Amino acid sequence: MKWTPPKYTITRKIPFVPTEQEIDDLIAGCPNTVATFLQLLKEMAMRCGEAKRLMWINIDFEKNIITLNEPEKGSNPRMWKVSQKLTAMLNALPRESQNVFGNGPITSMKTTFIKSRKRIAQKLQNPRLKQISFHTFRHWKATMLYHKTKDPYYVKDFLGHKSLKSTEIYINIERTVFEPSSDEFTVRVTDNAEDVKALLEVGFEYVCQKDNLIFLRKRK
Repeated sequence: MKWTPPKYTITRKIPFVPTEQEIDDLIAGCPNTVATFLQLLKEMAMRCGEAKRLMWINIDFEKNIITLNEPEKGSNPRMWKVSQKLTAMLNALPRESQNVFGNGPITSMKTTFIKSRKRIAQKLQNPRLKQISFHTFRHWKATMLYHKTKDPYYVKDFLGHKSLKSTEIYINIERTVFEPSSDEFTVRVTDNAEDVKALLEVGFEYVCQKDNLIFLRKRK
């Protein structure tokens, strides 16, 4: 018998990116354990499965450093310097197992989060909060990080992406959300890493990469 496998094309959608105030409103309104989990996602852009597997031995409370050696989806391992606020929230959690957020399934934490999210959205009369999921925190952090650094390679490494293509969507979101309305640009194309570094230092922004050529631009 002959079998022709079906073809399926994945269509990427633009993710929802909330404001920082909306992120903080959710964190403030959730129970302590869930709030700490959300603060972790906000600062480090971990995937929720990675955060759920976090162990106490992965946290250096003296240096405020968290290490991820078992990333999901084939991502690269990462280390982060975290805030004193997050360190204090983590320190306040009970240490009942080797895992920071317990050994139970993540579905239990998701259920608590969804109930809290609904309550907070009703209280603040902000239906946008209902669109925020655990993964939304990763989208928000990536967008804000690129806005702050304008360095796609830094964002790529921070997220643990293997390919820059996975990071490009956040560049487009940031450009739409933060850039002025002028559409006039100076464009540069290069295949040299030193040229890319020099252009980024003088304000050029990464656009895309094609056929080993890197395209950058800067508003006039």
